[in-house]
Amino acid sequence: MIAITLSACTTRTIRKQDLDSWVGVSVEALDMHSFFITVPMYRTVTESGIEVRNYADGFEVSSCFGAPGANPWGNYISAGAFSNCTNNRVVCNNIFYIKDGLVIEYAPTGICYTDETFQPEPRYLRLIEK
Repeated sequence: MIAITLSACTTRTIRKQDLDSWVGVSVEALDMHSFFITVPMYRTVTESGIEVRNYADGFEVSSCFGAPGANPWGNYISAGAFSNCTNNRVVCNNIFYIKDGLVIEYAPTGICYTDETFQPEPRYLRLIEK
């Protein structure tokens, strides 16, 4: 089971073409992007005027193990039973650096992958042409 999980993770990578597709794009494309509008965004601005946006995509992972007679909810059935649970947060911080309303860099950090769905969307490109 662990080998299957690890092999699934290794096929997902951060692709340079997805990162480069944002360079020079209006911040408005981020504001309208179908994925980025669904996750919490944290924004800061540096003294030099660079806006840093972090679209934090994360979820909780819980694992429980127990001896016979125990369950993951901690209810003990017999005196010899036990359960052990761990909880971890898996996060990809989709960090965008913005200057004068344009993206200057996209730098995903953490447990991340990119594909064409992380690029500026055709919807945005169609709307700015009108």
